[in-house]
Amino acid sequence: MKKIIYFIVCSFLLYSCEQELELTSPSTLTFQGFWDTEDGAKGGQAGLYTNFRSSASIFWVFGEVRSDIYGGATFESPADTRMIESTISSTSVPYGNWAGFYTRIHRINDFILNVPNIEFSNPDEKSHLMGQAYGLRAFYYYTMLKTWGDVPIITEPKFNIDPSDINRARSPKSEVMNLIKADIQASLTSFGADGSYWNNKRIYWSKAATLALKGDAYIWSGNILGGGTADFTEAKTALQQISGLGVSLESTFPEIWSFSNQNNDEFIFSFSYEQDQATNIYRSLTGRGTEVQPKFDQSGNSMSDFTTNGANRYGPSEKILLLLDDPLDSRSTATFIKLYQDDNGGAGYPNYDATAYVGAMTNKFLGTVTGGARISTNNVPLYRYADVLLLIAEVKNLLGEDPSTEINTIRQRAYGTNYNAALHAYTNGTKVANTEAILEERFKELATEGKRWWDLRRAGDTYVYDNIQYISSSDSHLLQLPISIDMIGRNPLLVQTTGYAE
Repeated sequence: MKKIIYFIVCSFLLYSCEQELELTSPSTLTFQGFWDTEDGAKGGQAGLYTNFRSSASIFWVFGEVRSDIYGGATFESPADTRMIESTISSTSVPYGNWAGFYTRIHRINDFILNVPNIEFSNPDEKSHLMGQAYGLRAFYYYTMLKTWGDVPIITEPKFNIDPSDINRARSPKSEVMNLIKADIQASLTSFGADGSYWNNKRIYWSKAATLALKGDAYIWSGNILGGGTADFTEAKTALQQISGLGVSLESTFPEIWSFSNQNNDEFIFSFSYEQDQATNIYRSLTGRGTEVQPKFDQSGNSMSDFTTNGANRYGPSEKILLLLDDPLDSRSTATFIKLYQDDNGGAGYPNYDATAYVGAMTNKFLGTVTGGARISTNNVPLYRYADVLLLIAEVKNLLGEDPSTEINTIRQRAYGTNYNAALHAYTNGTKVANTEAILEERFKELATEGKRWWDLRRAGDTYVYDNIQYISSSDSHLLQLPISIDMIGRNPLLVQTTGYAE
């Protein structure tokens, strides 16, 4: 326990890693004396997940907010408007200092360096921990690659404060992707044949999570970085292995989001939230009683007895509301609770009506009501199996294969007993038609889960320009974020993201 407390204290001392690794004391650079025992390593593991969860809201903003899913009506002042509207420049930089990711990466580097030297009573547990650590580091670097493009590569913990050791230039995207692929392989090698979930919980990284990341990253590498067929083939092979690792679709879409079912087999990896420990970002997609309770839902039910728990700062766009405007599709009501100013004479509004609509709350992560208060403690998936199936559809299409089986599997679950193949089934078409169908299906299936921006980016720049009103081919630099002038001033080896003024 003392070592776990020490790990947490040291974590706070490492804040200056976020300031381009301008550290003030060599003693804060690594947890010397911490890596002596198996218990110490497991305490370190707990710290890695605390750090990972602290980045979850940033992952969500990076993957969702810049897309076409938000920008609609909110009850309160909207959040992240410059991300939504891409009003970004070298003097208006969101998430400076690499969003603090290098602090997290430093701790993983320290873990990767030291844990192999610790003797475990069960060597398989050490291998599993190493698989987790390499997977987490690969995910951080993959997020950074997608967000900024070229980024510094740092794979060792910092032991001194010599500026020549601390300051690093941005490495080319190709080199960053090579690191991501190497970490993915190191993770899979460490897991070996072990497809288990640590402590039988999917709140820890696993072989299935690494395979999902591999499929995701190799599609990006193949389509955006020019890796082509070789990368697509690797992605498909990885994604298809996941079904053999205790992963499956839930039988109905609403069942996924039941608070009592948040450890379901569809979730591959999810961030863990517990009362009095941490709450998730979805508080900002609900509302306050003064705003919500006077309204009516789409079925005409009064919201007067609804227990609220937060703010209403992200409003779904009319585009996503219209896309989900199908009463036969269970995702229509299970994704958003649409709020109206009246009950329409008791009939409600089974179809979206802009004239009476006043706003919406997300319905996927409503938490639980305890002691008269709603607590936002749903586990939040980073990867789930429906995501994987649609990634398989995506890579099949890129390989010139038929993606309709995976698309229709998702549609059948969404429509349930309402499914009519003559109306709802997708038939293989051209590569462009298939891409558009997959993007639309992912939009409906994964709305509010931090995926849409990355889906458009992974499909290719044209799909961003065609769907995001604030970005066009004439300002393509907005596809990636700038770094701050302050960062460049503190590290003269850094150069600004291409397209932004120095």
